[in-house]
Amino acid sequence: MQATRSLVRHLLGGALLAFGIATQALAGSLPGQGITVQPLKSSLAEEAFQTLLVNRALEKLGYTVLPMKDLEPATEHLAIANGDATFMANHWHRLHASFYENSGGDAKLVRGGVYAEGAVQGYLIDRATAERHGITHIDQLKDPAIAKLFDTDGDGRADLTGCNPGWGCEQAIEQHLAAHGLRDSITHRQGSYAALMADTMTRYKQGQPILYYTWTPYWVSAVLRPGSDVVWLQMPAGGASDTRQPNGKDYGFPADQQQIVANRAFIEKNPAAARLFEVMRLPIADINAQNLRMSQGANTQRDVERHADGWIRAHQPVFDGWIAEALAAAR
Repeated sequence: MQATRSLVRHLLGGALLAFGIATQALAGSLPGQGITVQPLKSSLAEEAFQTLLVNRALEKLGYTVLPMKDLEPATEHLAIANGDATFMANHWHRLHASFYENSGGDAKLVRGGVYAEGAVQGYLIDRATAERHGITHIDQLKDPAIAKLFDTDGDGRADLTGCNPGWGCEQAIEQHLAAHGLRDSITHRQGSYAALMADTMTRYKQGQPILYYTWTPYWVSAVLRPGSDVVWLQMPAGGASDTRQPNGKDYGFPADQQQIVANRAFIEKNPAAARLFEVMRLPIADINAQNLRMSQGANTQRDVERHADGWIRAHQPVFDGWIAEALAAAR
């Protein structure tokens, strides 16, 4: 634990603790005046958009917002719990539950309202291969002939474009492979997800079968469209499951939601920020659309800042409503 905390402090580069440097604001000033906050995101560049929207709202309330720092999800939670950072805007309620609890849970952290609703994740294959071979469930890959269709390195096993270590989803994938007896049939390919998916999409364009894990909100499903270009694989048929979707399908992962997680001590001292984190809502479709623009080349920091500012201008009454509620909470 001590080594992890030292790593966090080093990576944050001595970021100032949000609630530790607060100065007494003058009467009538904005609630965030004199208070500096440190946002975090993971190494996934596409999480910057959601985080920037929160940053802009905090700045409107008078807070000084430092540039966001990149840490992987487990370490993000720990850093916020320990007071080395203030908040993250991309906490998955179910997927990151163990990170939340292992970092102190509700005693150290606060996760307020639902920032983005309807997050889905699972395994997909190209539609052509699915229809040609009648593949609908992932356990069909136990059949060596089916597994070999997705073999990219000649070892006879299907190659699954999987999840980066430290994201949380890699644990779920490993559990699925073990629980359904798929380790001898599927190789879980890990590394840089973006690079692996680029290779996966190249194979798709060449007419080759593909097998990959992904999630929404993310740009991949705007390029490889479920139901049109690709299809979701379901878990083995039969038996009870707590991951079944409202449509009756079972992709192995429960429907999830993204939340803003913040340091509890900061939240207790900052009712304006607490209320802001509760009321902010961002449609999944808007995140997907922005992420797609990044995948098409508009992916610099300036690009993402332009996207965030453009979203605010297009939804000004909504944004102003968040600020009004936060100011009311401060009063």
